[in-house]
Amino acid sequence: MNNTALFSGLLLVVLLLVSGWLTAVETAFIRMRRSRLAVILKTRSEQDDVAEILAGVLEDRLRFLGPLFLFQTGVRVTSVVLALFLIPDHFGNGATGAVMAAFVVFFFVITEAWPKGWVLRRPEEAALRLAKKARLVERIVPLRWLAYLLMLIVERLTPRTAVRVSEEDESTVSEEELLAVAAHALASHAIDEDEHDMIESVIAFGDTLVREVMVPRPDMVVLGSEATVEDAVAVAVATGHSRLPVMLSDIDDLAGAIHAKDLLRCFETGGPQRSSLTDFVRPLRYVPETKAADELLREMQVGRFQLVVVVDEHGATAGLLTMEDLLEEMVGEIIDEFDREGPLVQHLAGGGLRVQGQMPVDELNDLLTGALPEGDWETVGGLVFDALGHVPEVNEQGEIGQWIFTVEEVVGRRIMSLRVNEIASVNISRPEVANHE
Repeated sequence: MNNTALFSGLLLVVLLLVSGWLTAVETAFIRMRRSRLAVILKTRSEQDDVAEILAGVLEDRLRFLGPLFLFQTGVRVTSVVLALFLIPDHFGNGATGAVMAAFVVFFFVITEAWPKGWVLRRPEEAALRLAKKARLVERIVPLRWLAYLLMLIVERLTPRTAVRVSEEDESTVSEEELLAVAAHALASHAIDEDEHDMIESVIAFGDTLVREVMVPRPDMVVLGSEATVEDAVAVAVATGHSRLPVMLSDIDDLAGAIHAKDLLRCFETGGPQRSSLTDFVRPLRYVPETKAADELLREMQVGRFQLVVVVDEHGATAGLLTMEDLLEEMVGEIIDEFDREGPLVQHLAGGGLRVQGQMPVDELNDLLTGALPEGDWETVGGLVFDALGHVPEVNEQGEIGQWIFTVEEVVGRRIMSLRVNEIASVNISRPEVANHE
């Protein structure tokens, strides 16, 4: 092998290594995420060259990477041309094919597989390592001018809508990505389970409707217009509610709401404790049951009101909602000294669960190993109503999936509590009840 061949071989190896390095730079700068990189850069000085370079890349990746793409293309073309001249000259016709095949494999490993595999493990850290040297390529003036000219031509040929969509995709993070990041953070112990659950709740809150959060109509505590101040105070003390709606003829005809604070002032000033509530009634706000919960929360914050009445499509009262109800949807139950409700679910000593009828179906579904069916119901009581097809009696049983639901308490037409057991562990006492499919 003469000196020319040796020099050409060494040059080919160098070109392949340079091509691999350029691939690593390209991959790192394309794959790095704004959010993750922002966290890393917080630990670096604003005067740091690396921070300045990466900030420029994030501002306009295509402008920064253009010269790199062009340089990469030149290096690869030169490598392939050099290999096409070297291999046939130094290998017989019989071996040329095999050597070319080996070169293709080597080319792929060195210029694509290895650098991309290394970068994809930690793209942000790779970007920090490669930033300074990559800047040297970007500063080659002829490359920068030529890349700018080519990108200008491409931009002219590309529809503006496509450019706009690309920019939006770059700056947008989907809910799925946020949930995946939260799950990864939980797995790596960066956050605890409570923080993870709160993140999930906040994200899900954006898809929550008012009817999913409201206190339903049967659970509303309402005062009659004939009630006295003393009556209203007694109800407020018994229920722990500071705001109570006042109805006229029926619950669909509300005069407004009274605030316990206003009633206490009546006692303080020695006013007529047995007078009508008319003087204390404040106007009510009404919202449709299909309104987005997050939108309502913003309106309540801006408008400084704490209570709304939820109406259905016919204008009838469907329930009511407080700001506390909305906050609980995100952060979990807020229990104060006035809350006397028992738990929604209890584990029984003999196996199975005791659940309240108003318990959300999705919460019970999380506790059970067998999936419950989906439908137009939101509570466990609604699920059992649908399965039975009538108002149940106490101790009546219904089979839903692989579970047996036994009604323990009924008040009026409402199921208050039930017992849930697996079919294998229970003898069905009412086999005539139709199964829910």
